[in-house]
Amino acid sequence: MRKTLGLALGAGGARGVAHIGFLKALEENGIRPDYISGSSMGSIVGACCAKGMKADDMKEIIQKLKANDIVDIGILPLSKLGLMKWTKTRRLLSSFLEDCQFSDLKIPFCCVAVDIRSGTLQVFSEGSVTDAILASSSMPTVFRPVEKDGMLLVDGGVLCRVPVRQVKKMGADVVVAVDVLGPCLPSDKPSNMISLITRVYDIMDSARTADERRKTRRIADLWLEPDMPGVSQYTVKYHSSAYDAGYKLGRENADTIKALLKEEA
Repeated sequence: MRKTLGLALGAGGARGVAHIGFLKALEENGIRPDYISGSSMGSIVGACCAKGMKADDMKEIIQKLKANDIVDIGILPLSKLGLMKWTKTRRLLSSFLEDCQFSDLKIPFCCVAVDIRSGTLQVFSEGSVTDAILASSSMPTVFRPVEKDGMLLVDGGVLCRVPVRQVKKMGADVVVAVDVLGPCLPSDKPSNMISLITRVYDIMDSARTADERRKTRRIADLWLEPDMPGVSQYTVKYHSSAYDAGYKLGRENADTIKALLKEEA
C-alpha cells in the first residue's frame, strides 16, 4: 500500500495561480492528494481541490476574474480596519464551493488564519469552508478582518506562509510543500508608501518562512518553489506565466513524488 500524500499550498496572492498549474500536472500523472492544507491563496485553491474541482475548472474561473468581481470598497474604509468588504468575494466563493462544510469535502482539508486579538495561529477544519478561507485570505489593511467565534482573523500568511506542520498532523506520510513566493529578491526603490509597506512585509515574511523551512526540513519531503520572475502577488490580473510555472514544477517533480509514495512506511 502506498503512503498517503499531503499537499501544503502556500500563500501568494496572484502568484498562487501556480498552485492550479501544479495540481494540473499532478492530475495528468495520476497523483491525488490524500490531505491538503492551505494558507491565503493556497487555502482557496486547496479548498476547491478538496471539493472535487478539477484544475481546468479553477483555471477557467481565475481567467475570467476581473478586479470588479472582488473590489468592494465600503463607506469610511479607514475606520473599518480594511479598505474592502468581503461581500463580493464571499458571493463568488460561495457560488462554486456551494456553501459547503468541511465535512462535505472529498479530501480532508484545513487552512490557517491569525487571530489578531490573541496573536495566535488558528487552524480551521470544521464548519463553513467559505468562512475559513475568507479568514485565511484576509490580507491586513486590504480586506477587513473576519470575525468568528470571538476572534478577529486575518491572513494566515502573517504567521504561516506554508502550513507544513498542519498537513502532517492531519496524517500525511509524505508532505509536499509548494511555496509560490520563494525568497525575497532585490527590488527597485519603493515608489510610494504602499509599496514601501508591502516591501517591508515581504522582507519580514521571507525571513520568517526561511527559518520555518529549516525547522520543518524533516517534515516536508519536498519543498518546491516555482520560478515566475516578474509576477507580483499584489495584483488581481491572471498571469499565464504563473500557471505555466506551477505546471512545469509539477511535471518535473511528478516522478519524485510517485517514488516517495511507493517507499515502505
